[in-house]
Amino acid sequence: MAVHILVVNDTQEVLDLFRDILTDEGYQVSTFTYAPIELADIRKIQPDMIIIDCPPVDREIQGWQLIQKLKMSRDMEHVPLILCTTNLRAITDNQGWLATKGILSLPKPFTIDELLAVVGLQLQRLYQGGDSQGNTTREANQ
Repeated sequence: MAVHILVVNDTQEVLDLFRDILTDEGYQVSTFTYAPIELADIRKIQPDMIIIDCPPVDREIQGWQLIQKLKMSRDMEHVPLILCTTNLRAITDNQGWLATKGILSLPKPFTIDELLAVVGLQLQRLYQGGDSQGNTTREANQ
């Protein structure tokens, strides 16, 4: 069974692009727009990884709240996250917190190779060494 990646973004065209790139690489992909997405929705999908956008200022809080909910939830905290955003300030301002939570960042715009590299790095962290929170390694399902 393929690794299941959930992509959360506020633009359908971007979601379609992620789906095309990642499915071409053999991943199973689910997508969500921001309105509304809750932990219960994510739990139903049971993703192996989440790529989340931190949208523009008017909706940025929603993205950060979702990231915090995921990291504070015992059953979801182990799911690797990639923050994919044009908001470089959010990445630099929160670099320490992101690092302690094992969240990688991917600034937009990015190349396909950069996307696949960061996805591969998160999978390697998950399956070979556990995550930054000390959780145990999971079996690779790819």
